Amino acid sequence: MIKTPVCDLLGIDYPIFQGGMAWIADGRLAAAVSNGGGLGIISAMNAGADYLRQEIRAAREATDKPFGVNIMLMSPHVEEVSRVAAEERVAVVTTGAGNPAKYIPMWKAAGIKVIPVVASVALAKLLTRAGADALIAEGGESGGHVGETTTLVLVPQVCNATSLPVIAAGGIGDGRGAAACFMLGAQGVQLGTRFLVADECSVHENYKEKILSANDIATITTGKRLGHPVRSLKTPYARAYFKAEYSSISDEELEALGAGALRRAAVEGDLNNGCFLAGQIAGMVNRRQPAAEIIREIFAETEEVLSGANKWVK
Repeated sequence: MIKTPVCDLLGIDYPIFQGGMAWIADGRLAAAVSNGGGLGIISAMNAGADYLRQEIRAAREATDKPFGVNIMLMSPHVEEVSRVAAEERVAVVTTGAGNPAKYIPMWKAAGIKVIPVVASVALAKLLTRAGADALIAEGGESGGHVGETTTLVLVPQVCNATSLPVIAAGGIGDGRGAAACFMLGAQGVQLGTRFLVADECSVHENYKEKILSANDIATITTGKRLGHPVRSLKTPYARAYFKAEYSSISDEELEALGAGALRRAAVEGDLNNGCFLAGQIAGMVNRRQPAAEIIREIFAETEEVLSGANKWVK
């Protein structure tokens, strides 16, 4: 079985994280991933303290394994959910959409491992100095908010820039992708899109069907004009937003078009007006499985790929 220093750092069996997907990554999914040997993660998204505390406690009822919380630093509730994470003493906090340096001392004082998402070498260096325990280097192939640099290019540069363990994210859907990331220097991987069709994922059935029917060119990136690009499936909503982005409407009107779109997809399954966030590997996801089976399958494939690496290279 593949183990890396990340497993020892966090007390997990497999070096795999489940992405903190807003409106999707709840306590039930996080517990299932953690029970399967990975690190399940609850998304604090744009919700307040009560929601996060409820999901943390739901996860604790379903697992005695370590799990984490993802905090979006652009959230209007970032201060209160950051405190909840500390009060509840979750095992890990991952962060996205910004620099979490101001919160790191509070989390570390609570015994929490802090693992921010980075999309650049500069941020990786800054957060290494700020006391992070590891870093998630996320390439632009991922779903949701994305950077410009691909995983293949970003991961080795981040590995070169830090002494911390690096978890690779973006464009990883099977053991081949995981093996490639280990060869780039990563000590773990994070997957989001593959877990969307886990049996324990509570996302709307229409969302799962959209993922299962996706192909290799199923995604589109919108939001570049506003400075926060987002990758999602091509849908009537995404195409309309893309068109509006290059029209004469104001930035405020464009921003308003995005309000509530993810919830309409994840909770309501609205095929016309919802934003179905997904990574470019959606076309590789073709069957439903329990979260634990997904994890076992990925690492069985990873071992097979790594053990047969000299098949082509002598």
